[in-house]
Amino acid sequence: MNFKKDYVAAIDIGTTKIVAVIGKRNPNRKLEILGMAKTVSKGVKRGVVLNIDETVGAIQTVVTEIQQKTGLKLTDVFVGIAGQHIKSLKNRGYIHRDSYDAEITNEDVKRLIEDAHKIPIDIGEEIIHVLPQSFVVDSETGIKNPVGMSGKRLEANFHIVVGQIASIKNIEKCVNRVGLRIHDVMLEPLASASAVLTDDELEAGVALVDIGGGTTDIAVYHEGVICHTAVIPFGGNVVTKDIKEGCSILDRQAEELKIKFGSALGDLAEEDKVVIIPGISGRDSKEISFKSLAYIIQSRMEEIFDAVTFEIENSGCQDKLSAGIVITGGGAMLRHLPQLVRFRTGMDVRIGYPNAHLAGNVSDDINQPMFATSVGLLMKGYEFMDSEWEDNRAQQEELIISQSEKPVEKAIEPVFALEPERIRTKGSIFDKLKSTITEIFDETGSKM
Repeated sequence: MNFKKDYVAAIDIGTTKIVAVIGKRNPNRKLEILGMAKTVSKGVKRGVVLNIDETVGAIQTVVTEIQQKTGLKLTDVFVGIAGQHIKSLKNRGYIHRDSYDAEITNEDVKRLIEDAHKIPIDIGEEIIHVLPQSFVVDSETGIKNPVGMSGKRLEANFHIVVGQIASIKNIEKCVNRVGLRIHDVMLEPLASASAVLTDDELEAGVALVDIGGGTTDIAVYHEGVICHTAVIPFGGNVVTKDIKEGCSILDRQAEELKIKFGSALGDLAEEDKVVIIPGISGRDSKEISFKSLAYIIQSRMEEIFDAVTFEIENSGCQDKLSAGIVITGGGAMLRHLPQLVRFRTGMDVRIGYPNAHLAGNVSDDINQPMFATSVGLLMKGYEFMDSEWEDNRAQQEELIISQSEKPVEKAIEPVFALEPERIRTKGSIFDKLKSTITEIFDETGSKM
């Protein structure tokens, strides 16, 4: 029986936009996007919520819109997190097992990961992710999956992502105020990477650079393992601000200039072309040359990618990135940006679109770099749900048997026949297993 776990919803709370998206997994386990809603983000700066009421209003807008579009009601969502408060660290942990003969199980690995969650961190911080990089069984190193092996001492090298508790709680508060629960909070560059990177790139070694409005997020992979994550507190908004100040124009005019006529390489901009900007409140109009505009943009983008290069060097994998750099996010659409990055870093560069793992013909509305994080949150959500589903298989089967004994009205598809109120009495474990989305019905059982 196909329960509603095949549906997943996510909300991307960014500096410039807030996006809600609903996905469904088809029989081939490919992701289908059922609906998307986007609105201007208010109250968020550099990935951090600064105004609760404005952020709640924006989230409510996209939630209402996507529910109307799809006829589905959101209850639980996956949410991304970024911001300059995010930091990463490395740690090595171990456990001793009772016997050399007994095989290492998933429970042993989970116990090791749970121990890593207990490491001391600064006051006011919280561990967001504990990501195993490699395992050691007794003296055998370089093991990717130790399950099934024999050994007494199990060790692992971890990549740990840490964020400020206040920032995480503020995001949770905003989502809760619109009547939704957060199923899990995920680091945004990890989500973006899952949407745009191929398996070959992950194995060869690649740096994912997600240029958002307020931050530039980085995730470095080698041999399929996360090596480094970082958040740079600069993004597309600082480019807009530079144009505004350099050309003495309004913020909205600077943003439009950047999108329509901007270039990341001054030498490639047309010398003989200008754009005329209307003056403020009846004042004389301004003429801005394409080349001057491009040099303003290039200067800031060089600064951002100097910081990116620094983080790649810190990863210790700079010489191992055979697949180079993949740029995504809204800032990736700047003209001539790949050429600038290739010239600045000496690495191969491509723009990442979130269609690597989507089913069928993907709509151009969703297949844009700016939606990489949104699509990636759905994919990471499926990974999370699959993990929980396997962990609680026994409880799941017990619930299925119990529910199958109850009559189901023919007018309602089996996937939606389970009423949340009755399910919740079965025990708290099902709160994690139940659907993140329920279809809206009226009192007669017919779809509204």
